[in-house]
Amino acid sequence: MAEAKKYRIKDEPISLDEMKQFLWGAATRLRGQIDAAGYKEYIFPLLFFKRISDVYDEQYAEFVCEGGEEYAGMQAQELVIRIPDGAHWNDVRSVTENVGQRLVEAFIAIEQANPGVEVDGRVVGGLEGIFGPKDGWTNKAKMPDHIITSLIEDFSRYDLSLASCPADEMGQAYEYLIGKFADDAGNTAQEFYTNRTVVTLMAEILQPQPGESIYDPTCGSGGMLVKCLDYLRAKGLPWQGVKVFGQEINVLTSSIARMNLYLNGVEDFSIVCGDTLERPAFVEGSQLRKFDVVLANPPYSISEWNRSAFEHDKWSRNKYGTPPQGRADYAFIQHIIASMDDSIGRSAILLPHGILFRGEESEVRKNIVLSDKIEAIIGLGPNLFYNAPMEACILIFNNNKSAQLKNKIIFINAIKEVTRKNAESYLEQLHIEKIFNAYHSGTDVENFKRLVDIKEIEENKFDLSIQKYIFINEITNKGHISTKDAILQWKLSHEILINEYSNLVNFL
Repeated sequence: MAEAKKYRIKDEPISLDEMKQFLWGAATRLRGQIDAAGYKEYIFPLLFFKRISDVYDEQYAEFVCEGGEEYAGMQAQELVIRIPDGAHWNDVRSVTENVGQRLVEAFIAIEQANPGVEVDGRVVGGLEGIFGPKDGWTNKAKMPDHIITSLIEDFSRYDLSLASCPADEMGQAYEYLIGKFADDAGNTAQEFYTNRTVVTLMAEILQPQPGESIYDPTCGSGGMLVKCLDYLRAKGLPWQGVKVFGQEINVLTSSIARMNLYLNGVEDFSIVCGDTLERPAFVEGSQLRKFDVVLANPPYSISEWNRSAFEHDKWSRNKYGTPPQGRADYAFIQHIIASMDDSIGRSAILLPHGILFRGEESEVRKNIVLSDKIEAIIGLGPNLFYNAPMEACILIFNNNKSAQLKNKIIFINAIKEVTRKNAESYLEQLHIEKIFNAYHSGTDVENFKRLVDIKEIEENKFDLSIQKYIFINEITNKGHISTKDAILQWKLSHEILINEYSNLVNFL
């Protein structure tokens, strides 16, 4: 039997399924060499390096056809991403010794040849640091030459030019790889992966418009930002003029976000690595920069944060109070509120249910409710947080609430709107449409949606537990529950009980 074709013909289209299979196959070559949580440190930089090299070749060849080699050389200097001499994929591929060191040299050369551009007080684009930490490549005990060479040959089998793999297909393959890494790495995925079906719902509700600014203060791998652009693309609306901003505390993950945006065809973006609570990246004078659309899945209930600094925050993000040391959730919430445009700013934040009722945050929660900025609270089903069976909720804030919603909050109890298949929970399109339609409906929907006056919430001591306003008997839910899920649900119920008991004692 003849041996299967190893290398594809240049410009031969790659199907999305084939692309996914190839990428995951390359990643699994690292099994036994490094932990699954470390795959992303090597596969994403290689994917990005191969992509920009092939696109560079594609564009250079087009310039040659237009005006010859000399013309192509001049035009290549104006490309969005430039590949300096000696730093191309093929240059590294030809090396047989100290491959990791040669790869790092190419990464550094490309980063230095593509600085960001300062526009309107921010750095746009640029490749500085985009390949992430580089020490692992030169550690031969961890990544010997033969492993790196094998990975390079795996990627060399495919032409990743725009003709073979358009930007939207590349973006989908990239998102698939992020999800696969999350599955394989377990709980370590929390830092950079959010359930994409939930993000789709958030984008549908926020309805970003052409020319608006979009911001994610805890952007992870950039999935939420990409989904907002996908929303515009799906509607046939121009998305190129959207300004994209993000901040991410993890160095590698912030690099992955930048690669993600580039590979999705986005050029006008600013992603900054840093601690959003400690050092917000986007400021204008003595104030935080304001954005039209903000969406986020902040790290939930972190206890290691500088509460003292936030208590005396120079950006006035503690307007509604300082959260307890053990839970920084309301610090992120207040950062987002302070980052919303004063006239049309709106935001969607994915959070654990505990923020709706926990006693130690009651004063901050009360002040935010009375500010009348909360437009809706959407309760979601279990297991939609990555690798965590707890229930999640989405808080929608709006600085331009309609007259019908003034001093009112929409409550939606969508706990049953979830599909679980192959140990994965997600929202189907019918779930998203049901929630979206209820959100925009002017009427209540029995056992699902209700418009609640803030006076009623005040009578409940500003407890925002969704079951207080839309009760659903969860015992009627069919299906089995694992021991782990049952214990976590019990803990949540116990926390609610303790809170209710404290309220009762205080009342008496």
